[in-house]
Amino acid sequence: MRVVLGVSGGIAAYKAALLLRLFTEAGHDVTVVPTEAALRFVGEPTWAALSGHPVATDVWTSVHGVPHVRLGQEADLVVVAPATADLLARAAHGQADDLLTNVLLTARCAVMMAPAMHTEMWTHPATRSNVALLRERGVHVLDPATGRLTGVDTGPGRLPEPEEIFSAALALAQGPVEGTAPSGAEPEASARNQLTGRHVVVTAGGTREPLDPVRFLGNRSSGKQGFALAKVAAARGARVTLVSANSQLPAPPGVDLVEVETTLELQEAVQAALPGADAVVMAAAVADFRPRDYQDRKIKKTHGGQDDSAPTIELVRNPDILAGLVAERGAATSPLIVGFAAETGDDTGDVLTHARAKLQRKGCDLLVANEVGRDVTFGKDDSIVHVLRPDTDDVVTVGPASKLVISAHIWDEVAQLLTADLGVGAGQ
Repeated sequence: MRVVLGVSGGIAAYKAALLLRLFTEAGHDVTVVPTEAALRFVGEPTWAALSGHPVATDVWTSVHGVPHVRLGQEADLVVVAPATADLLARAAHGQADDLLTNVLLTARCAVMMAPAMHTEMWTHPATRSNVALLRERGVHVLDPATGRLTGVDTGPGRLPEPEEIFSAALALAQGPVEGTAPSGAEPEASARNQLTGRHVVVTAGGTREPLDPVRFLGNRSSGKQGFALAKVAAARGARVTLVSANSQLPAPPGVDLVEVETTLELQEAVQAALPGADAVVMAAAVADFRPRDYQDRKIKKTHGGQDDSAPTIELVRNPDILAGLVAERGAATSPLIVGFAAETGDDTGDVLTHARAKLQRKGCDLLVANEVGRDVTFGKDDSIVHVLRPDTDDVVTVGPASKLVISAHIWDEVAQLLTADLGVGAGQ
């Protein structure tokens, strides 16, 4: 992939060198386009050595190759990190007074900006207006992180970590998985933009049902697939509410994170986020049962003698959140509903047999099935999934692939359904 990495003049420019390394080590061809101010923080030799390409800031260098037009035209992805308040303002108003702003005007690929500045600058109405204008035009502007800034200041305005920007950029650039795009799918650029302005709700992680102050019933879900789904959706322009159950992963940039523990808490959080949602993706591993009675003191084991008994734990069913969402939605403002089936084969059938039965039973618009178990899927960075739809017996298999790639394919399917006349996804 041909990447243009724009760097503007902020102290966080040193982090862009780490971001550049991530792109080049992943095999991407990167041209760095710094501003004159950026070179005050990190010099031209560093960018040239790490990228393997000459570095220029003005439109007069190598003018015979027309770089101010060619770089933008030939790029598959443009990332600006850090994007200062000045750069955001110039980009929003279409200025073309250096090489980087010319590239931004000529680029027809995905464009991502990662702002970094002091809190007062980020929250200023002028900056907020510029960001809103860029997003309206299809530029993917990440929200900055909150933390230590230059000097003693702390607050929103910190550049997200290079790994976060890299993951979000790949999620944005990722088109339909080769050989798996549904028939009639839109071109890649169109598919990437179809989530812009949409509100999606994603669940992730595994719920825990407490037995006593120490113990709980739970599962092995790490939340990686749900967080990848949220990251890709945010990179494609969606407003994302991520309901996370007991995951230790950091919140993806630009995502509203709601943390829960139990199935009942997850159900309440999803219901609260549901009004106006265009799609709900239930990727969390939800406990089917919970203890009938919670013990407010630790359950003790017996000691000595011949008593080796263990307590009997009575369980009750948790609500079926997915089936409830399907049953409750109305015809006019229904979100599209995607279910997940974490299955293991048994004597009655394989993973796909159980997944088809679940799709029919739940009535959702898409079902994503994966085989799970010890050292399979849960906690892994790669997986294999099978995507099922109720209107066809065909099954689309994605993988083995990273969970970001799998997420990109799932959102391709969702985008196709959202733009179809199916009477769903009309929540906005």
